[in-house]
Amino acid sequence: MTRLGYQIPNFTYPDTANADLFGAIVAQAKEAEEAGFDRVLVMDHFYQLPGIGAPDEPMLECYTLLSALAQHTSSVRLSALVTGNTYRNPTLLAKEITALDHVSGGRATLGIGAGWFELEHQSLGYEFGTFTDRFEKLEEALQIIIPMLRGEKVSLDGKHYQVTDAVNSPPPISRVPVMIGGSGEKKTLRMVAQYADESNLVSVGPDDIGRKFDALAAHCERLGRDRSEIAVTAMTMCNVAPTMEEADADLRAMAAVKGWNDEVIDMVKSVLIHGDPDTVGERLEAFMATGLDGLTLNAPGNGHIPGRVALLGEVANRVIG
Repeated sequence: MTRLGYQIPNFTYPDTANADLFGAIVAQAKEAEEAGFDRVLVMDHFYQLPGIGAPDEPMLECYTLLSALAQHTSSVRLSALVTGNTYRNPTLLAKEITALDHVSGGRATLGIGAGWFELEHQSLGYEFGTFTDRFEKLEEALQIIIPMLRGEKVSLDGKHYQVTDAVNSPPPISRVPVMIGGSGEKKTLRMVAQYADESNLVSVGPDDIGRKFDALAAHCERLGRDRSEIAVTAMTMCNVAPTMEEADADLRAMAAVKGWNDEVIDMVKSVLIHGDPDTVGERLEAFMATGLDGLTLNAPGNGHIPGRVALLGEVANRVIG
């Protein structure tokens, strides 16, 4: 399970050419590992997300990047947060996760969700479908991928996917954990209860988490699943620096690259956990006080600055204990 994860969601950095992006990403992953993060995660998107940047900003393909990061790290688990199920056939995803497990020495995690970014689908030619379609696809995909990751031969004649005696050879070298991302109480958390080892709650505040716990527990009871088998974590965005002034300066430097005006900067500050270590630590404590098993943090505004990921890890480790 993720006790403390570090996600890298932004590949637009001041004074960094596209040819130098990978080095900047490796530096963050290595700093996260050294700072006590136990998982490094990247987004599975092809366009940058609204709120972080424009669609044409740099975005590297998830599983190619994770496999490369495996060669520059030694202990952190590696995962998407989270794979968009709509972008790959489930059998291909099972093979990709298996390959990641092998090239990382047994450090792969399957992080998966239903997919949501409509512009990306429409622009690049991926079928988006309805909300119901995407969740039906996710459930069928899990019924294919999980057995393949467990070394089983799989057949499924589903509404969206059909496979016959699908074989995954070689199997993963470890038992790959399954993490489902999302916060929907009816569909997502029911699938967590039925299929997953971990739930990663996205876009929730501390006041929402108790309700998510209750929904998950109800699904587990109905399905006969032991709720204690499932770790529940949450993802939140941070911008920490040694002083509040430095945190503000970090955001302004990023704003200059992305073309954000003061209004956008203020909006970003309202979304991020922003400030000095004491301020950020107090906000993170509110999350952990809910009973979460762990946190995944990202630093889209300043994670590229040497030392900032280490500082985030120091603050978070003090909170998590």
